[in-house]
Amino acid sequence: MALFPQDALNDGVRKREVFGWAMYDFANSGYTTVVLTAVFNTYFVGVVAQGAEWGTLAWTLVIAASSLIVMVTMPALGAYADLHARKKALLAMSTAACVAGTGALAAAGTGDLTIAVIAMLVSNVCYSYGESLTAAFLPELARSESMGRVSGWGWSFGYFGGMLSLGLCLAYVLSAQARGLPATEFVPVTMLITAGVYGMASLATFALLRERAIPNPGAAQHGGLIAAMRQLASTARRARAFRDFSWLLACAVFYQAGISVVVALAAVYAEQVLGFKQAQTMMLVFLVNIAAALGAFGFGYWQDRAGHKRALALTLVGWIVMTLLAVLATGPGLFWVAAVIAGLCMGSSQSAGAAPWPACLRRRRNAPSSMACGPSRRACRRSSVRSRMAW
Repeated sequence: MALFPQDALNDGVRKREVFGWAMYDFANSGYTTVVLTAVFNTYFVGVVAQGAEWGTLAWTLVIAASSLIVMVTMPALGAYADLHARKKALLAMSTAACVAGTGALAAAGTGDLTIAVIAMLVSNVCYSYGESLTAAFLPELARSESMGRVSGWGWSFGYFGGMLSLGLCLAYVLSAQARGLPATEFVPVTMLITAGVYGMASLATFALLRERAIPNPGAAQHGGLIAAMRQLASTARRARAFRDFSWLLACAVFYQAGISVVVALAAVYAEQVLGFKQAQTMMLVFLVNIAAALGAFGFGYWQDRAGHKRALALTLVGWIVMTLLAVLATGPGLFWVAAVIAGLCMGSSQSAGAAPWPACLRRRRNAPSSMACGPSRRACRRSSVRSRMAW
């Protein structure tokens, strides 16, 4: 059986377009890997907050605030994208803003809390917008019975993008440390590297991915924002008929919130409690990305056969096991084992959690367009409950 069969795609969709779509995962994975998971989070606590006791709390509050902004604004943005068929244009704007925000993080030095907070809010909010908008293309590309494997293609390929950004940053960090440079010298450069990879790799997406949606004829008559809000209100009223969707949404809120905590604080915990150095933390996250790529790719094929619900349940059990191992870890050894399990579960749960959204909605013939096609597939890739609110 071919690994990338053409019959997994909708009629008229070419493989190069799927490659362009997957390239967005490749592009933005460096942001989550370097900024949220491996480098800037520990830099924020140790350097920007100057190692103060409130540093970790401040970091989590910034992440929570950006998530809250997305939760409040993403539904209207998703409705607007549906009504006006503007997913690709909005994706371009959110990408440019995220790249600019990531680059601005390079200006945050010792005690520069205001710069760091503003740049993080802009970059993380716009990253989340991009995640949701690119996710909305999945039903246009993949057949309903192949959602799992196509989702797995994108997720697994995306992790290699994260490894590329992290690898380039790790090489620079090791070189800088060998020359005796402090974190205030080399961490800003890693932010510029991450922003550069994100911006350049995303160009393939905009060159190859098509906008297949058709604007709603009545949208222009009522104005963009007004029409979007009316569409959103209509979707909210009709959502009560989708009991399976409502349960899936509730489930995603809880398990993605848990994953968000792991992603935001694992590296901070490793350095502050277990004594990991910056290079060790980056190597740990690099290993996690390898495991996640394998989990996303392999699991995507299995879940199409086993069923999305069973597949997602299995990965959540894996997350529970990983968390228990991390709690029991008193040294690096067991924590490395927990990290590998986390990587496998991360790739698997994201792939498993992605495909059921368009699938469960398409089973209903009367699904509103903002539910069936809106930016709702891949929730919060390693980041709280944000994108799932896009319905």
